[in-house]
Amino acid sequence: MGGVFVLRKPRNGNKCRRFDRCITMRQTETELFSEETRMRTRETRRRRRSFFLDMILLLRTCSSNILFLSLLLLSSSFSSVLSENLSPRNQTLRPLDELNKLKAINQHLRKINKPSIKTIHSPDGDIIDCVLLHHQPAFDHPSLRGQKPLDPPERPRGHNRRGLRPKSFQLWGMEGETCPEGTVPIRRTKEEDILRANSVSSFGKKLRHYRRDTSSNGHEHAVGYVSGEKYYGAKASINVWAPQVQNQYEFSLSQIWIISGSFGNDLNTIEAGWQVSPELYGDNYPRFFTYWTNDAYQATGCYNLLCSGFVQTNSEIAIGAAISPSSSYKGGQFDITLLIWKDPKHGNWWLEFGSGILVGYWPSFLFTHLKEHASMVQYGGEIVNSSPFGAHTSTQMGSGYFAEEGFTKSSYFRNIQVVDWDNNLVPSPNLRVLADHPNCYDIQGGSNRAWGSYFYYGGPGKNPKCP
Repeated sequence: MGGVFVLRKPRNGNKCRRFDRCITMRQTETELFSEETRMRTRETRRRRRSFFLDMILLLRTCSSNILFLSLLLLSSSFSSVLSENLSPRNQTLRPLDELNKLKAINQHLRKINKPSIKTIHSPDGDIIDCVLLHHQPAFDHPSLRGQKPLDPPERPRGHNRRGLRPKSFQLWGMEGETCPEGTVPIRRTKEEDILRANSVSSFGKKLRHYRRDTSSNGHEHAVGYVSGEKYYGAKASINVWAPQVQNQYEFSLSQIWIISGSFGNDLNTIEAGWQVSPELYGDNYPRFFTYWTNDAYQATGCYNLLCSGFVQTNSEIAIGAAISPSSSYKGGQFDITLLIWKDPKHGNWWLEFGSGILVGYWPSFLFTHLKEHASMVQYGGEIVNSSPFGAHTSTQMGSGYFAEEGFTKSSYFRNIQVVDWDNNLVPSPNLRVLADHPNCYDIQGGSNRAWGSYFYYGGPGKNPKCP
């Protein structure tokens, strides 16, 4: 469009000598101005209609919640456009970035949330989907596609499967709801779960980058460990607590690590235990979890069933669901027994929870070094210290009390054992203990007839000796 026609006073005596001629000139000028205005208005409307059509085409494939957010963003954007004068100005349309992010999130949710034949609502807000065994995420893996879970393997000799099996030890099953045989209970991942993560690709991963000093990678431990031999499994009983976690970017966990490879990029680990992780779960409940990696937490592996890997075979336990009850200071103690061992026949690593409850297995092909055996086993606690406000975190490990407090006050591992080359459960030989920040979290080991090899561990984090 051309510029606005500007009326000017005639110069050099070129005045309107006839009144009717001046009127005609002014009418012509007014008509030109009006036509220019109409053209500008039509162009603005045309651009607005075009933009809305583009956005509608983009949004047709998105879910309703994306559409709702998009319309809010669009209405906000166009309210400013309509309030401007008729001169159009270039604008940056930021909603597209958010739309693409939400589209990626919903694609990922469709991938990991499988169709269910029954849905159970847990008192803590979780949604548990009962998914057919062969539809679980593990069978998206190319090496498992079209297969079915394996039959249970032979247990290690010396493993006592007797004992009480609690009717329910997870919140979702407290009201008597169960998943049918032939299905596995899977905690449904929600949009807000992924939004708490740094990105879709980092969701469900253990490693996260923090501001670090020269002596720490942000992860702090108090562990018992054995090394120097070939190990084919491990077992221990761990009491469950609900430690306080300072912010959503930190976690506190207690677990067993099955380890092989160097501590470089080829590190292989299998992990299981309980954890409090506000970022991953959105709350502070202690939750049963599993993990695996074959490249030191870089690209492979994940928590629970959030990627193709662990094959669940049990219809009673939801991995990632809250454990109940938990231990209390100077009160009742509640512990869980975990056994991880390598099936001598097929080479897969199996997980048992409690007294004889097989949870499932990690296929041996997921690993490089762990295809054969483990070179180290660790038991104990881990926290993430993000150094909030430049000080040590107050995130608690275990019960939040130091090891010297002892029974009913400190966290413990008891009846610590390993599986040898002949599939025998034996006491952990030469169990050593180590705390990398003993003023913040410490550990003390021992042995007796009732508990076999054991240790107490944990601590409060920030305190006068751990500023």
